[in-house]
Amino acid sequence: MYMPAFASSLSGSLATQAVLLGLGVGNAKASVSAATATWLVKDSAGMLGRIVFAWWKGSKLDCNAKQWRLFADILNDIAMFLEIMAPIYPICFTMTVSTSNLAKCIVSVAGGATRAALTVHQARRNNMADVSAKDSSQETLVNLAGLLVSLLMLPLVSGCPSLSLGCFFLLTALHIYANYRAVRALVMETLNENRLRLVLKHFLQKGEILDPASANQMEPLWTGFGPSLSLSLGVPLHCLVSSVSELQQLVEGHQEPYLLRWTPSRHQVQVVLSQMAGPETVLRAATHGLVLGALQEDGPLPGELEELRSQVQAGPEKDGGAIVRETYQVLDKLFPEFLKGLQAAGWKTEKHHLEVDEWRATWLPSLEKKVL
Repeated sequence: MYMPAFASSLSGSLATQAVLLGLGVGNAKASVSAATATWLVKDSAGMLGRIVFAWWKGSKLDCNAKQWRLFADILNDIAMFLEIMAPIYPICFTMTVSTSNLAKCIVSVAGGATRAALTVHQARRNNMADVSAKDSSQETLVNLAGLLVSLLMLPLVSGCPSLSLGCFFLLTALHIYANYRAVRALVMETLNENRLRLVLKHFLQKGEILDPASANQMEPLWTGFGPSLSLSLGVPLHCLVSSVSELQQLVEGHQEPYLLRWTPSRHQVQVVLSQMAGPETVLRAATHGLVLGALQEDGPLPGELEELRSQVQAGPEKDGGAIVRETYQVLDKLFPEFLKGLQAAGWKTEKHHLEVDEWRATWLPSLEKKVL
């Protein structure tokens, strides 16, 4: 279980040795001020990277904890590779170690955040502090073992760069494989967009609900390579409408506490959530959006949806408004059965890991006034 940490500890020792060598440790001609300046530039780049990455991707880390955990592990190996290569090209040393530290600071944000999310998942008795403390202690023990092995390994490889690089590649391959297996073994019972997409697709095609273990085995573990549909939950109201008449068209014909706009030409679904929208409403809205996306994909669909797909393929409307209004009625029949099946299969529907923005709106049925 802790093989990734052991391999990473050994790789880190090789990288640290390379950085110290590049800074001039053991070289009588090396300048202390130059080494200090390099260190400060390196740290500054990392701090900026940490701030920017947390702002840019912070909201996605909970939703795709497994994917970002694996991303952090691979990026950490890339950062250590840059540190090992840095002394070979002295003219680019400062830029290389700064880039490496930038990557490591991104790793600290992504790795720390996803570690917390996975600790919550593993705390089955609401004992998060206990699980976190014991996990930290066990990993410290593994790192201590890695430190002792490093003390024996470093003298053997310090005079041979090719041997050092060979050991690094071997340890990196072990680290990535072990992390992949560890992440793949995780079974999350909450639904994020990828797992919901897989479960819904199976339900629409075969009428069955995938259990959490099966869906987690099928879930993609690489970020940025998902389907083309863009699903945005919790967007501001002005993204959907610019006048009362447009709002009236969206509200007409249903009483659900969310408004949805589908743009087939852009493969885009945007959802405005009401102040009253709870986890079940968000789950229904996400299901609604994915059902619309399924109309543009291959594969069998239930009768009503197959008819709607033929309309879309015959001549998709500019904003998909008519199709959306019809799918509200389809969801009235489809979603209760789908939700009941999710609960029976062992999914936790009282909470979710769907990415939802903080915007909420209130609209009145009469549309005499609205509060944004």
